[in-house]
Amino acid sequence: MNFSLTEEQQMLQDSAARFIGQNYSFERRQKDTSLAQGFDPELWRQIAELGWLSVPFSQQNGGFDGDATDLMVLMEQFGKGLVALPYLPTILLFGRLLDLAGINTSYSKLLGQVIEGNIQGSLAFMERQARYQLSDVKTEAVRSEQSFVITGEKALVLNGPNCDKLIVSARTSGGQYDEEGISLFLVDANASGLSRTDYRLMDGQTVANFYFDQVKVPTEQLIGQEGKGLMLLKRVIDQALLGTCAEALGLMHRLTDTTIEYSKVRKQFGVTIGSFQALQHRMVDMFTACEQTRSLLFRAVCSAASMETNEHQKNLHALKVLTGRNGKAVGNEAIQLHGGMGLTDELDVGHGVKRLMVINSLFGDADFHQQKMVIRSLEA
Repeated sequence: MNFSLTEEQQMLQDSAARFIGQNYSFERRQKDTSLAQGFDPELWRQIAELGWLSVPFSQQNGGFDGDATDLMVLMEQFGKGLVALPYLPTILLFGRLLDLAGINTSYSKLLGQVIEGNIQGSLAFMERQARYQLSDVKTEAVRSEQSFVITGEKALVLNGPNCDKLIVSARTSGGQYDEEGISLFLVDANASGLSRTDYRLMDGQTVANFYFDQVKVPTEQLIGQEGKGLMLLKRVIDQALLGTCAEALGLMHRLTDTTIEYSKVRKQFGVTIGSFQALQHRMVDMFTACEQTRSLLFRAVCSAASMETNEHQKNLHALKVLTGRNGKAVGNEAIQLHGGMGLTDELDVGHGVKRLMVINSLFGDADFHQQKMVIRSLEA
């Protein structure tokens, strides 16, 4: 497979690596995640000025019209820098879903505010009982004259405590597990009848559970066709999955490089531990796991660009499985080779491992996607 970056993609990669390297230290991450919102609004404004918020959006909606490779390049740098920002929920989920919904005056205006960094968004699609199944939806939306009335609960909404707007999946027809009958709605975060419970995940990011008690949504805030929202939702999740795997790859490389550097200065029995052949082999295994993941990420990115739907789905499942397993292996080795220090909050190793654990659980963990691979193989 011949894979190379264009001149523009190389420039994006270099500028992101340079900006993050110069402006985002581990100490800054610790400070940012201790804030109420879990990130620094000033940093969000800065990356908006750099144009990074416009990367995945179409030119018709004011975006850069970036493809899967552009997204991979940027998200990998976020992972290497251990950057704490709501890029995934606001840009890759909320914003990208609006973008895929088509050219719409109100959507374009809202996306313009997202690109400028003035609005935070979230996508509320997970439910307690669903276990990663996007079609398992109990939240209901009942049509009432010129509006829909939404009742139900959404769990683990990324960036939920900070969002100004959120997109909600709700069932307008059919049974709980039917793929048909799921619709998407744009809802104000302060809408009457809407409440939430805020909390943090182990990696420091903020999430919320939203409770809808007869929340009225005007019919013009229906996104796409009524009952056909699952297709849009799947497209957005697939693209976001690629981005999170690229972030995980960046994290794995950071853990590997940090461990190698630590082995050059940590001494035991009067010599650096990097001189022990057994430990050298383990660090080679960490590097190999990173390169295996990178190869499969390239394959998934290439299949996304060529629109080979069935092949791309297989690649996505395989990528999520390998990212989950290799991420766990690299994280475990990094902690063990750092000794007890690897578990402390003062060292970035533990923070990187926690983020990898969260990424593994997003959009289906490794076991879930392995089952999907088996089902696809049997169907073929």
